[in-house]
Amino acid sequence: MIHIKDLRSGVPIFKALSSEIRIEILSLLTKNRSLNLNEIAQKLNMSNGAVTMHIKKLEESGIIDVSTAVGKHGIQKICYLNEHLLTVELQNNPSENYYEYEIKVGHYCDYMADATCGLATKDSIIGEFDDPRYFADPDHMAAGIIWLTKGFLEYRIPNYLKTNQRFKEIQFIFEIGSEAPYYNNNWPSDIVFSLNNNNLGKWTSPGDFGGEKGSCTPAWWPPHLNQYGQLKLLRINEHGTFIDGCRISNVTISDITLHHKSDIKFRLAVANEGNIGGLTLYGKNFGNYPQDIIARIMYDVVT
Repeated sequence: MIHIKDLRSGVPIFKALSSEIRIEILSLLTKNRSLNLNEIAQKLNMSNGAVTMHIKKLEESGIIDVSTAVGKHGIQKICYLNEHLLTVELQNNPSENYYEYEIKVGHYCDYMADATCGLATKDSIIGEFDDPRYFADPDHMAAGIIWLTKGFLEYRIPNYLKTNQRFKEIQFIFEIGSEAPYYNNNWPSDIVFSLNNNNLGKWTSPGDFGGEKGSCTPAWWPPHLNQYGQLKLLRINEHGTFIDGCRISNVTISDITLHHKSDIKFRLAVANEGNIGGLTLYGKNFGNYPQDIIARIMYDVVT
């Protein structure tokens, strides 16, 4: 995820996105995991030289990566998306106070799971497939991927605020998807989020993605299983609750009534009605993003 907090720092990206041709290139790369320079030129009906200039701008911005490979017809430049999510803060306070904490997906403090379900470290499956008893195995702390058809995962978030500090916004960034037997790219699932038992709203995952290896997924992970999810940004502030900038409820940070001594418990659960399609959480050793769950706490100082 590219998160632009200061507009001036985002100028290279804004320039890269100012061309309709470069937008077309990004659109092609969102539909194809990778394309070489020749393929992009053919799809856009342009010369390789013209496409090369646009690719260079996108690469300099950090939105795409370009690697070199030896093909049948010599050296090829392979292009692929480096980031799948871009957020821009139009209003930014440079003196904003915050701290963030990365919580491993296996560090849940409570759970409930129904098959199909399971968890795995970067090296092996923990226990056996579809046996919820292994969610209590001590090795769950090292899990890099967790999946369940029904149930929830709950995490305790550190609260480091002092008596003169007030919660302003809480953010969670995580890679998530549905859970289908093997995988199914069209498998909607309603996933409900809550904070300290306050329902924050729901988001519908479009599928349980597979068919292509996740960038971080280990080589031993079977190819017929799910491989990656979508990176999501959940925000709770004084204006409501949002997923990737889209409001999912009117619940505000004030509604949670947090203070410096509060426990903070974040829960992700499969909805009990609607699209009951499970959930999968990806840590830094699985999926497309080298991260676990990032919790970011923003606060004001009360004078």
